[in-house]
Amino acid sequence: MSALDESRLHSDPGIDAHRQPGGARSGDGAPAAAGATPLQREHATTIFQKGAPGRRAFTCPALDVPAVDSGKLLPERFRRAEPPRLPEVSEPEIVRHYVGLSKRNFDLDSGFYPLGSCTMKHNPRLHERAAALSGHARLHPLQDPERAQGALELMWNLQAALAEIAGLPHVSLQPSAGSHGELAGVLLTRAYHEDRGQTRHKVLTPDTSHGTNPATVTMAGLEVVKLATNESGGIDIEDLKAKADEDVACLMLTNPNTLGIFDENILQIAEIVHGVGATLYYDGANLNAVMGISRPGDMGFDIVHFNLHKSFTQPHGGGGPGSGPIAVSERIAPFLPVPVVERSDDGPGGAPTFDLDHGRGRVGSKSIGRVRGFHGNYGCFVRAYAYIRSLGGDGLLDASQNAVLNANYLLARLKRKGVAEQLPLAYGELCMHEFVLSGGPMKRALKIKTLDLAKRLLDHGFHPPTVYFPLLVDEALMVEPTETETRETLDAFAEAVAEILREAAADPEIAANAPYTTPVRRLDEVTAAKRPVIRQAM
Repeated sequence: MSALDESRLHSDPGIDAHRQPGGARSGDGAPAAAGATPLQREHATTIFQKGAPGRRAFTCPALDVPAVDSGKLLPERFRRAEPPRLPEVSEPEIVRHYVGLSKRNFDLDSGFYPLGSCTMKHNPRLHERAAALSGHARLHPLQDPERAQGALELMWNLQAALAEIAGLPHVSLQPSAGSHGELAGVLLTRAYHEDRGQTRHKVLTPDTSHGTNPATVTMAGLEVVKLATNESGGIDIEDLKAKADEDVACLMLTNPNTLGIFDENILQIAEIVHGVGATLYYDGANLNAVMGISRPGDMGFDIVHFNLHKSFTQPHGGGGPGSGPIAVSERIAPFLPVPVVERSDDGPGGAPTFDLDHGRGRVGSKSIGRVRGFHGNYGCFVRAYAYIRSLGGDGLLDASQNAVLNANYLLARLKRKGVAEQLPLAYGELCMHEFVLSGGPMKRALKIKTLDLAKRLLDHGFHPPTVYFPLLVDEALMVEPTETETRETLDAFAEAVAEILREAAADPEIAANAPYTTPVRRLDEVTAAKRPVIRQAM
């Protein structure tokens, strides 16, 4: 049976149909077909629907310390009137339930995950082992600095490494994610202007910016002003000149941007922004394209955030933990969040010692204060530092060069497969670490949308790329292959896209009703977002 015939079989709701997990049905109203996976046939249940009264996975040992009246530990007004209604399950039930749930997820250990602008790459297990060492994993955040010298030394060394990569001298490790680093950077910008007796209201962001950029600006109490994109995929210089005035606090820019384009006018952009007294902020989400090749500080940026959970192999996804340190120039340094890690040579025999500076020195003397509790997600620091030390400067350069090479290789393979006729490159001829295709011609000629292509890729064993972003690209498909994928994987992905287009030319309904092989088929995402079921009936 050909792949096309097999696809028709799976798409036919009249052939020995089975209901999907949990009684759900596919997005077109049809039940899953005979080709459904075992997970589709399995009736999904929550942990609350399993077990039986009195069943336990663990029984506490007899109390071997003096009993304490719980009323003395917690005031009566904070105590429950009744015990919480929790699942009563055995250990095998717990293990099978959560292992079963994990099998319903697409994960990077199982397949290619080319999620554009998110750098979903392989994370070396060596770094996980380093973070799991007891001295790291069991370190208490309230530990006295005198008894946490090893951790503080690692943090100080990481600060120094990130400063060198950014080309900016001062670093704070506090922010918990890229978006959190953005917020810290905008608050630093606001503090910088207020210290100069100025109140500025506007922040410039390109129309290709990550969605967190305008959200961050709004959270900081400032106004978003959009900048247009030119025909090359960079900032429209004339639009920037028209909008850059003395009410602008900052320009937030990703370089290379979300189109995968490095802005060749970056020095001119920096000159225009600095010319009106504003700061230049670097969204470091795409830093893995330029590590060791160029540095944001050398481009004229004043503030940079890093995504340790993207560029530096901290596992990514699932809501965290993340880490978004910021690096800043000398003029921004006094406003950094405190505490920051400082080093002195006052130990025995001049040995280095490390401490937390709460604003006593120049760095942080006009601090915006803490941006989170304690000192950041320390496990992320360990993994990032292990990555940097294991690769070294040459290795970081090699990683960036491979990221760019893989993206351009995949782009060339897609062109050779004839994909470019239906999915042309939105801007430019080459790219950096990622590229954006336009599905507009495909939609008009083959009658399938970018979303249909993305869903059908799941049946070929690939996680879909980012879809419909950036918004200025018609039917956008953003692909980032990352530096850790093999040539064979990229070849297979290119062939899968080409096969889906050939398939759609014969029968667009196949892609329109995909996926067929996933645990859950296409869902009504609008209803799920507007009317989510978030409470479990007891």
